[in-house]
Amino acid sequence: MNMAVDGFGEPGIRVVSRRLVKASDPSIQPHVVPLSNLDLYVGNVQVAILCLYPKLPAGRDFAGVVATFESLLPALLNEFYPFAGRIGTNPSSGLPELLCHNQGSELVVGEVGVALGSLDYGLADKSLKKLMLPYAEDVTFSVQLLSFACGNFSLLWATNHLVGDGHDNIRFLRMWSQLARTGKIVADGDGDGKLCHDRSVFRPRNPPSYRASLAADITTFDPRRLVNVLTAHDSFVDRLYYIEAADIASLREMASTEQRRSSRVQAVSAYLWKVLAGVVAASRVPEERCRMGWWVSARRRLTSPELASAMRNYFGNVTTYAYGDASVEEIQRKSLAEVAAMAREPVASVNYEEYIQDLVDFVEVHKGQGLMETPVVGLGSPILSQSVFDSFPLDTDFGFGQAALAMPISDFANLCSAYLSISAKPAGDGSWLVSAYIWPRLAAALEADEQHIFKPLTAEYLGLTAS
Repeated sequence: MNMAVDGFGEPGIRVVSRRLVKASDPSIQPHVVPLSNLDLYVGNVQVAILCLYPKLPAGRDFAGVVATFESLLPALLNEFYPFAGRIGTNPSSGLPELLCHNQGSELVVGEVGVALGSLDYGLADKSLKKLMLPYAEDVTFSVQLLSFACGNFSLLWATNHLVGDGHDNIRFLRMWSQLARTGKIVADGDGDGKLCHDRSVFRPRNPPSYRASLAADITTFDPRRLVNVLTAHDSFVDRLYYIEAADIASLREMASTEQRRSSRVQAVSAYLWKVLAGVVAASRVPEERCRMGWWVSARRRLTSPELASAMRNYFGNVTTYAYGDASVEEIQRKSLAEVAAMAREPVASVNYEEYIQDLVDFVEVHKGQGLMETPVVGLGSPILSQSVFDSFPLDTDFGFGQAALAMPISDFANLCSAYLSISAKPAGDGSWLVSAYIWPRLAAALEADEQHIFKPLTAEYLGLTAS
């Protein structure tokens, strides 16, 4: 189905065509997939991952890029068929559900009359966020390909968080790129067969029950409990950074002891927690505590035979949240290794099977209400939360070479807490790319730190400038 549009989307983007691509397997019958309580927990939120590519190899052109992606999608949608569906509303419950009627994924092709290297990569809203076109709220998958005046191109795939989490999105990317290079859909590294689309794996107990501590850590997403949009907008900056592999290794050495070696995430988290504590300590309004949080993929942390087997191929949300809370004085006083141990504890101490079951039951009791982690709303002591994609193998080579950048794009509305999204640099050298929605004073402290761990992202570093 062709829905060509001759016009412009975001400033500077000319939309050349917009069409729907459907799954090719006729045996997939139209059906409705009820969402799990873990899907309902994350909510109806549009999310995207953007890849930026340098100039194409000799003999390749953008038309060939478009043809490649269009030809690959039908076979891949046979495996990820919710991406060819739509978000609907159950007429009885009023809750969202997946309408898998093969309505088709959206494929948008556009042109940008500027060089990709001319964008200001230090600021997300001056670079990455300008490269995403809006799409309908019920669409579960929008693929957007843009060509630039310099010969570079971008690939963005956008979905709805109700459909799946970051693990699912990265898995889709891996299988997509493998299909492009080998002509085969290779079983994902976490599993040995077809994807599991049965979301009834996570069922509430009868009657539902959950710990009081969980109830305290989750709140209803009520606009009356949020700061106004002007306060949120003026309180945060949306920066892009990179962290070199050598700097991560150096932090890891400082954060380790003879008894325990800290992970890369724990080491960088400890560094961030200490910088945050310094900023809070210097605030004109006294505050004794500060917090650090992490979104955690629970797939590999579920150990019962039934759940462990299902998680190898499961498609759907299985993400939890953990956070640490400490006094500013303690964070400042302790060594990096001691703070790294404090960062390890909130994630390592959780019984994930109990936590997931409690969360499923909590959502069952509060169905129809928007829910969010209480610390993330931004009330109480300052908190910096992180999503780390470094643990997910990343493959962005569709036959045109690896991307220079692959990062999630997020919108934080009027939340009033800080957030980092950390991704591995596609080249595979161990460096990290960081999207940071943080307080201006925290950005200033990171950029002024003599260790220069967080460096502002540039087109030169990404290799996107003209040679």
